[in-house]
Amino acid sequence: MGFSVILATDASGRTREPPNARGSSHMKSLIAKRSIVIDGHKTSVSLEDAFWSTLKVIANERNETLSQLIAKIDKERQQGNLSSAIRLFVLGRYRQAPADGSVAMREGSRVAA
Repeated sequence: MGFSVILATDASGRTREPPNARGSSHMKSLIAKRSIVIDGHKTSVSLEDAFWSTLKVIANERNETLSQLIAKIDKERQQGNLSSAIRLFVLGRYRQAPADGSVAMREGSRVAA
């Protein structure tokens, strides 16, 4: 599974945040675009770093690779956009997380192993 991160750089080669819709260069989170293979097909997914990090934690807790978890999310998504489906999956995991702070999946949830 290959990953590539797309970031804008200025003339000196330093990473900079791309302007948002209002033309401001201040954004809350950079979006990382990564290439993944799902069922033998290469695709790219753009997510904020916080979502990539959390998705990796969830995959580790489930003893799955990131590709395996994303493939399951892709199969069960109801939205047309994979990035949105991943964000909603992560959000759903935290909404149902036990009080101890772990993000372990509860029995009977939609994307179960």
